[in-house]
Amino acid sequence: MRVSLWNPAAERMFGWSAAEVLGRIPPIIPHELQAEHNAVLERVRQGGQISIATRRFRRDGRLIDVRIDTSALHDPSGRLLGWVGVYHPVGEADGAQHHMAERARLVRRLNEVVADLNAELDLGTVLDRITTALIELTGADAGGFVRIDGERLELVSMHGLPERMRGAVAELRPSLVGELLRSGKTVMMATGEPRPGDPIWSRLPGLHTIALGLSYLQNKPYGALYALFSGQNVGHAELELLELLAGHAGVAVGNAVAYAEVVRQRAHERAVIDSSADGIAVLDRGGLVRQWNPAARRLTGVPASEAIGRPPPFEVPAPGETLTQRLPSGVWLNVLCAEVTETGELVVDFRDVTEAKDLEEAKDLFLATTSHELRTPITVVQGFASTLVNRWDKLSDADRRAAVETIAERARALARLVEHLLLGSRAGAGELKVTIEKFDLARLLETAVAGFRSLSDRHTVELEVADDLPPVRGDWMATDIIVGQLLENAFKYSPEGGTVSVRAWAEGGDVVVTVSDEGVGIAPGDHERIFERFVQGEAGDRRRFGGIGLGLYIVKRLAQAQEGDVSAHSRPGRGATLRLTLRPAD
Repeated sequence: MRVSLWNPAAERMFGWSAAEVLGRIPPIIPHELQAEHNAVLERVRQGGQISIATRRFRRDGRLIDVRIDTSALHDPSGRLLGWVGVYHPVGEADGAQHHMAERARLVRRLNEVVADLNAELDLGTVLDRITTALIELTGADAGGFVRIDGERLELVSMHGLPERMRGAVAELRPSLVGELLRSGKTVMMATGEPRPGDPIWSRLPGLHTIALGLSYLQNKPYGALYALFSGQNVGHAELELLELLAGHAGVAVGNAVAYAEVVRQRAHERAVIDSSADGIAVLDRGGLVRQWNPAARRLTGVPASEAIGRPPPFEVPAPGETLTQRLPSGVWLNVLCAEVTETGELVVDFRDVTEAKDLEEAKDLFLATTSHELRTPITVVQGFASTLVNRWDKLSDADRRAAVETIAERARALARLVEHLLLGSRAGAGELKVTIEKFDLARLLETAVAGFRSLSDRHTVELEVADDLPPVRGDWMATDIIVGQLLENAFKYSPEGGTVSVRAWAEGGDVVVTVSDEGVGIAPGDHERIFERFVQGEAGDRRRFGGIGLGLYIVKRLAQAQEGDVSAHSRPGRGATLRLTLRPAD
């Protein structure tokens, strides 16, 4: 909309001559009232005349109160040519009425802005809306928000300023904010030349005034809201709006900061819950699952999608109590429950105690088995010793010798049992000591097999050693214990006799020794388990073989102490093979 008529009265009222404005868009409409002007023209386009009280710029930058009668200008055919605006100076009464109406409008808009700010919880968005509202309400040409960070300032939000200024920092003390803090006031106005120590004093064309107001968070200065003016004078009304908006900005920022802290705290709590090795479930007042962490799925096999909204798949103890129970899957859970008093929710923590439960049962079995294993030789020793003491003179030399031999044999059995207990204890504590040196494995095997061949008339022991078997690196005594225990197991678990085969050869980078029998074999799933402490193979025939469940556990630990290993394998048909690997000597 360009000016085609500008009479002398318009020149006197606004200060521009006709020559300066004809053919141009008149520079008299304030930015914040442009939407009002456009709305008036649109209404006039539809017919009729509209009269409004408003404000317009003079050439000297002052705002004046005017009443404008606006009507449409048409040609004879009815085509719209433009608009005719007749401007009337407003008298004191009209000016006061207009001022009150304008103030009421600003108050309503301020309330709307405040409501909008308080509804927003993202801190960055809140700060951007604050600076935008500042421009709208005060008519400032640019604005920004600086955050106080210790002794420094950072420009965190802006409107109408060069983008390169975002994030700019400056020292607090020499800045306008520092000056305002020292004054003890909440709002101030500065004019004159740019101040080098201030982060936001921009060289906008015609910049003449900066107004700023403090925002407080929890009764401490949080930042300051800047308003920069280059096209209008700044009065009391603008400062009052700036002060009100800065105060409300502190509340909005406080809400956003508090919300961000809650979000951060919840994210932290969620991360802790999700990373916990314990299963954690949160139940509502009705006992239905509301949260179900990954460990809960791993322990129960129930995914969160199936658990949430339903009761947990196990019994929940009363708040403050614990309960140990077994799931249908065989997993033992120790369940602890606590109540959140404020919400009535229940927090249920549960962990897998299957290993501890199995160990407890294994120890019970170990104690019972050890008691049995100790009772038999002790009873025999006591019986024969008592017979010798009470009937020495009545026994023949042969009877006395037989009794002493029996006592000696049972004492050796007790010594072996005690040695196993001692080795098992050391292995469990990681205190097995071995000496790594080069030795002849073939000779060790020959000696061990020779000793076992005379122990049973129902077993045949075969030895097959490769001609090129190299010496090995390890501990002679530890390896002798391993081979002896493997042979003893082969005899024990083939009670009907048969062939026990011992073979040794080099394979790849290892030396391999196998001990095979024709006995009861190994139950499916027990090939690794038989090397655990106190495990004897609880099912079927194995219960009758006795022992304390430490032999193969010791074998495994002694082999690993020599940088070797031992494993169990089922033989086709029947029987088992135990495979020992050692390192060849360099």
